[in-house]
Amino acid sequence: QVQLVESGGGLVQPGGSLRLSCAASGRTSTVDAVGWFRQAPGKEREFVVAIRRSGAVTNYPDSVKGRFTISRDNAKNTVYLQMNSLKPEDTAVYYCAGQTREYGPYEYWGQGTQVSVSS
Repeated sequence: QVQLVESGGGLVQPGGSLRLSCAASGRTSTVDAVGWFRQAPGKEREFVVAIRRSGAVTNYPDSVKGRFTISRDNAKNTVYLQMNSLKPEDTAVYYCAGQTREYGPYEYWGQGTQVSVSS
């Protein structure tokens, strides 16, 4: 089993920045890719971006391209999501999830961290 714990969420003004962390524990060697998802109130969960153990990164959706950056520290078993120039529409619960094989399902999920962008 793998446990994922997100942190770093909070309330920020438009234009501000946050860095989310996703710390993994347990059988972390089985996890190849870690992805970030978000779910806004009343909306479906949205895939944001993922990073493989090799460092390869998926494409960012246009909604966050140029503002969000994913990275990982394999030694710390932690994946980060740097979010800059935040907008009110970025308000959501952000989840990280672990995938053990390419094109497979995300099998492991964190509990989520709330990001609120408001003046």
